[in-house]
Amino acid sequence: MADVSTPDSGAKPARATGILGRAQKKRPGIRIDMTPMVDVAFLLLIFFMVTTVFRRPLAMEVNLPEPDAKVEVPESNVVTVFVDREEDLFVKVGKGGIEPITWADLTPTLQANAAANPNLIVLVKIHREARYEPMVDLMDTLEDAKMERFSLIAMNERDQEALEAAP
Repeated sequence: MADVSTPDSGAKPARATGILGRAQKKRPGIRIDMTPMVDVAFLLLIFFMVTTVFRRPLAMEVNLPEPDAKVEVPESNVVTVFVDREEDLFVKVGKGGIEPITWADLTPTLQANAAANPNLIVLVKIHREARYEPMVDLMDTLEDAKMERFSLIAMNERDQEALEAAP
């Protein structure tokens, strides 16, 4: 227990005289228990440590189109990125063919195509049985490549057949 007390010397002190020669009253020793204040301070410290958010959660804003919205885009302005069941990447630029690509080569390819065509839109087609992680990694890659216009859709059977026929 913490307390504040006055020292006791053992000898009787001389009686002091106060104002107008009156004798001063001896003050009793003061003892303040600091334990409750320390407890409250630690409880507040723990409360604020537990409830404080130390970093903002990482999130990406996604704008969803209206349900029946259709946008006509020239095929030359579209880069399609395919993610198959085994999480391999394939890319199709404009009207070209489907070619396999690595994760490391994806960002430079997107940046080069975006520099050549400022109206570029990325279309990401992911196999329905692929894990969720490649989609998140792909969205992070698109953000790193400064690609702001992209769409995510599930791969259909025609796309799967085209991937099987690709080299």
